[in-house]
Amino acid sequence: MKFLLVGLGNIGAEYALTRHNAGFMVLDRLAAQNGFSFSLNRLAYTAKWSYKGKQLFFIKPTTYMNLSGKAVQSYMRQENIPVENLLVITDDKDLPFGKLRMKPKGSPGGHNGLKHIDEVLGTQQYARLRFGIGNDFARGRQADFVLGQFPEAELAELPQHLDKAGDAILAFCTMGIQNAMNNFNQ
Repeated sequence: MKFLLVGLGNIGAEYALTRHNAGFMVLDRLAAQNGFSFSLNRLAYTAKWSYKGKQLFFIKPTTYMNLSGKAVQSYMRQENIPVENLLVITDDKDLPFGKLRMKPKGSPGGHNGLKHIDEVLGTQQYARLRFGIGNDFARGRQADFVLGQFPEAELAELPQHLDKAGDAILAFCTMGIQNAMNNFNQ
């Protein structure tokens, strides 16, 4: 069984530790802890890993957030992965920092990466893992907030939250969406 696990973010050193790159950070942490690495390919950084009899295919789109759907669709087709085996990992300003929320489907909720994936795939019927980044920003300052870096206090806590998100991804692939939701939604 094959799965496509998509971390959303923006490429480039200036975005590396920004809140909007939480999806990239989750996949990078999972890769570092399990001995696989990403390489640059068409439309994305990609990695493959076998885990408990499952073939996991990871992508970090290089199309920038607002065009993430191009890479998702391309690798779903290339790897012949059905939409029910797709999980998109993204930041969420509507969740407190470090909180996780997995859902089997849903609206983009104002997230441009999810919006583009919905448009390209023609459906909202795919799983997503939302990583809370909080919403401590003044009115009209949302873009600055999501493109800003985590403060030191949150950076200190970030590894444990990234680890939990990685565990949620593996649960999705091995136990299914419902069990993963029961174990990891807070």
